[in-house]
Amino acid sequence: MKGTVGELGEFGLIRELTSRLTTTPAVRVGPGDDAAVVAAPDRRVVASTDILLEGRHFRRDWSTAYDVGRKAAAQNLADIAAMGAVPTALLLGLVVPAELPAAWPTEMMDGLRDECQVAGAAVVGGDVVGGDTIMISITALGDLRNHEPVTRAGAQPGDVVAVTGWLGWSAAGYAVLSRGFRSPRAFVEAHRRPEPPYHAGPAAAGLGATAMCDVSDGLIADLGHIAEASKVRIDIRSGAIDIPSQMNDIGQAVGVDPIQWVLTGGEDHAIVATFPPDVKLPARWKVIGEVLNPSALPQVTVDGAPWTSKGGWDHFGDIEG
Repeated sequence: MKGTVGELGEFGLIRELTSRLTTTPAVRVGPGDDAAVVAAPDRRVVASTDILLEGRHFRRDWSTAYDVGRKAAAQNLADIAAMGAVPTALLLGLVVPAELPAAWPTEMMDGLRDECQVAGAAVVGGDVVGGDTIMISITALGDLRNHEPVTRAGAQPGDVVAVTGWLGWSAAGYAVLSRGFRSPRAFVEAHRRPEPPYHAGPAAAGLGATAMCDVSDGLIADLGHIAEASKVRIDIRSGAIDIPSQMNDIGQAVGVDPIQWVLTGGEDHAIVATFPPDVKLPARWKVIGEVLNPSALPQVTVDGAPWTSKGGWDHFGDIEG
């Protein structure tokens, strides 16, 4: 698409964005009216919202507009799955400068649409505003399908801690990009475009998960949220976590022990959950620790000891690039 957002105009941009969308059976009224209508058979709606700001959460010289769209959708839809719900819909709030090429928001919308399709959801509406920098605000909705939500507050001493999805891949990709490289491509792509295991969240609820969250801030930080809400201690067994040989190679090249990325790197959007010890977990889940009674030690330990290295994402301290 040629021209800029300003040349296209607000309503022209909205027409271009909405023309690229698909729908699902859950969408009763989609974009184009005062509000969308989305079916909620469970009669409860799971909702999550997030904001991505250019320069803090993404860089246009690192990621395409399509990548940014996929990432924006993924990190919100993963929150829905981590409650044990099925994603149904996504709402977009978009701030863009008038001089931005019109191709950027349309390609970003393609990314949102395609990631929603992976999760079984649809973009159902939103708003567009002019501003000095690009900002993307996402609200995701989901349906519990007659299950109780799996919160962070249900872990019990004796439960096992298990994870499914990638750990440390996005952080390793960030390390590669920040040093001016673009390979190994698998890790760079993991940072640009995470792949949450959406179906694992509702499946974990069906298996009896007692607590659950997605790994957005780092494994230790996110297990810390569970430990605090559940009033327990969690111990991670580092030897139970597989580190790919290529991640070891990246770590050696940049002088970082890759276990640092695995334990504290965020934005992989893996799902970590606690389960009663007698639950038979599918192969996709890897047991990496256990839930213990609270003690004088930190709420999350690694191999029985405090983890002293800095890590975990802080929105008021971390800037991408």
